[in-house]
Amino acid sequence: MLARLPPFIVRRRPLSLRKIHMPSLTGPRPVDWKAAAPPIPNFAPQHDSLPRLPVPNLTATLERLKTSLLPLAHSEAEFSDAAKKIDAFGSHAGPGNLLQSRLLQRANEREHWLEEWWDNLGYLGYRDSVVVNVSYYYGFDGQPAHLPQSPAARAAGLARGALVFRQKLLSGQVSPDGTKEGQFCMDTYRWMFNCCRIPGLYGLDWSVSHAGFKADDLGYIIIVRRNRFWKLKGIVNGRILSMAELEKCIQHIYDSTTDEYPGVGVLTASNRDVWAKDHAHLAANPHNASILHTIHSSTFLISLDTDTPSSPIDHSRSLWHGSLSPSTSDAPGLKNRWVDKPVEFIVFDNARAGLLGEHSIMDGTPTARMCDEVLDWLADPAFDLGTPSAIPPPEPEPLDFVIDDTTRTAIDEASKAAYELAESQSMSYHLTSYGKAAIKAFRVSPDSWAQMIIQLAYARLLRARGLNREGGTYEAATTRKYWKGRTETIRVVTLQSDAFVLAMDDPHVSCEDRKQLFDAAAKAHIALAKTAGTGEGVDRHMLGLKLCLKEGEPVPELYNDALYKRSGNWVLSTSAIFSDHFPVYGWGEVVPEGFGVAYMTGYDDRLQYTVTSRKEMPNQEFMDEIARAAVDLYDLHAGQPKSML
Repeated sequence: MLARLPPFIVRRRPLSLRKIHMPSLTGPRPVDWKAAAPPIPNFAPQHDSLPRLPVPNLTATLERLKTSLLPLAHSEAEFSDAAKKIDAFGSHAGPGNLLQSRLLQRANEREHWLEEWWDNLGYLGYRDSVVVNVSYYYGFDGQPAHLPQSPAARAAGLARGALVFRQKLLSGQVSPDGTKEGQFCMDTYRWMFNCCRIPGLYGLDWSVSHAGFKADDLGYIIIVRRNRFWKLKGIVNGRILSMAELEKCIQHIYDSTTDEYPGVGVLTASNRDVWAKDHAHLAANPHNASILHTIHSSTFLISLDTDTPSSPIDHSRSLWHGSLSPSTSDAPGLKNRWVDKPVEFIVFDNARAGLLGEHSIMDGTPTARMCDEVLDWLADPAFDLGTPSAIPPPEPEPLDFVIDDTTRTAIDEASKAAYELAESQSMSYHLTSYGKAAIKAFRVSPDSWAQMIIQLAYARLLRARGLNREGGTYEAATTRKYWKGRTETIRVVTLQSDAFVLAMDDPHVSCEDRKQLFDAAAKAHIALAKTAGTGEGVDRHMLGLKLCLKEGEPVPELYNDALYKRSGNWVLSTSAIFSDHFPVYGWGEVVPEGFGVAYMTGYDDRLQYTVTSRKEMPNQEFMDEIARAAVDLYDLHAGQPKSML
C-alpha cells in the first residue's frame, strides 16, 4: 500500500486537460439534470404511445391498505384502531380527499407524478453508503471453454460484448422489453452508459450523462487495477476493438500495474455527505477534475480485482463489497471500485466475474438484460469477436490523481468505515433440489411458490424464537407498462398466506386442506401482483398523498399509527430476477432487523435463494428454514413425504 507517501502523482504521459464545468462536478444540482441523458431514438415514440402512471382511486387504496393490515395486527383492538384512522382519513371531512385532489392536479401537470419524489426520497436523498444498502450485484457463470481463460481475456470479452450492446442500443437494434400484453417503458436504458451518479453537497445527489456527445468519442472504458485508473479506448475510428485487441490492452494494464496505488475509489463508498465533501476537494484540483470528468463520462468501468473467489458466498461478497482485511480493519476491494457508475464489471484474478450496479435511476432489469445478452453472445462460438486492425490501437492511458494529505486521510477513514459496514453483514445461499419444471407440473405460479416458501420459513423462524412479526414483506412489481414506470410494492403478507402457514405445522389439518389453503394463498398473491403491476398498489399512492401536504399542515393521524408504520417496515425485502448466467445475485436488507431475500425461479431444476442481513440476525437459521419449507411444500404437492431430501 502507498498510504503514507507524499502527495502522489505519476505522469507516464501528460494528461490532456480540458476546461471542466465545475458546477457539473460539485453542484448545485442542475434543475434539469434528468434531461441530460438523450432518449434512445427507437424508444422515443413510447413518450406518446405508453399510458401515464395513474393515480389510484382513494377509496380503493384505503380498502387495500385495510386488508393488508389485518394479518399484521397484534390484536383485534390494534386493527380496529387503525381501521378507524383509515376511515377518518378517507371520510368526506378527512384530509384524504383534499390530498387526493392535489395529487390528481400534480398528475395532470407532470409526465409522471411520482418520478421526482421517488428519485429523491428513494435514492438520491439517501445519505448512507450505497454499498450494501443500495447497490446490487450479479455474479456471472464461467468463461466459455472456447475462449481464452485468462482474466484479461475475461475482461476483454465482457468489454467487447458491452460495447456491441451499446452500439445496438444507440442504433435502434435493441427491441423493447415487454410481455404479450405490450411493451415496457425503456426510458431508463438511456442511463446505462456514459453516465455516473454525482454526490451532492446539499443533501441531494444527481446523475450526469454525457451520452449526448458523439458516441464514438465516448467509446472509452475506465479500467481499475490495484486502485490505479486507466482510460482504454474501446472504439477507434468508429470500430469496436476486437476481443484480441482489448485483451492485449488489458493485459498491458495488468503488466504495468504491479504496485498498489492510493485507493481513491473507496471514497465513493462513504456516506454520501462525506463523499460529497471529499469529491469537491478532489475536483478543486484541475488535474483531478479532468480525471473525474473522464470517469463520469466513460462508457462503463471494469474493476480488475485481485480476489480469487470460489464458493457462491465468496463470489457474492467479493462482488457486493470487495475483499476485506480484518488485520488492518481495511476494505481493499472497494479501493479498486467506483460504485457510482451504473455499470461496473468486476473481473477477479481467477477469471470469475460479475457486475455491481448503481441503483438510483435505473433498476436491475435493464442491466440484467444487457448482461444476459452479452453472456449469451460470448457463449456462442459464432459471435463476432472482431478482427484486429493492421494498426495497433492506442495504449491505455493511466489516470493518476493528485493525492494530498486531506485526501489521504479521507481514504483511510473511508476504508475503515467501509470495512465496518461490510463486516457487519451476514449472507447465506441455498439451491433447492427442484425448480420451475416441477412447480409448473403442479400447476402453480413459480413466483407465488417461492414467496410462500419465504412466508413459511419466516413464520417458523419467529415461532422458534418466540417473537412477533414486526413488519411486512416487500416484493417488487414492475410498473414499466407505464411511461417512466419503475416499481410498486406487492404486500405479500395476506390472511390467506397466514392461514396456509399456520396449517403447515398444525397436525390436525389434513394435507388436502393444507393444499387448498396454499392454493388460496397463491391465488391471493397472484391477484396482488397483477394489481401492483397496474400501479394500483398501496405504498406509492400513500406516499404521494403524504407528500401533497403543504408546509405547516399537520400530518394525518393515520401516518403515525403503529400498525400502519409496521406494515411498511420491510423486515423481508424480496425480489426475483432471472438469467441462466447468474449463479449468484443479491443486495442488502433494508431495515436493521430485516433480511434481503434475492431469489430465482427460472431454472427448471432448482430455485436459488440468497439471504443477507446484519450479523446479529439469525441469517443461517432463516436459510435453513427456507430449505426445510421448500422440501415441505414439494412434499405437500407430490404426496410423498421427504421425497426431495
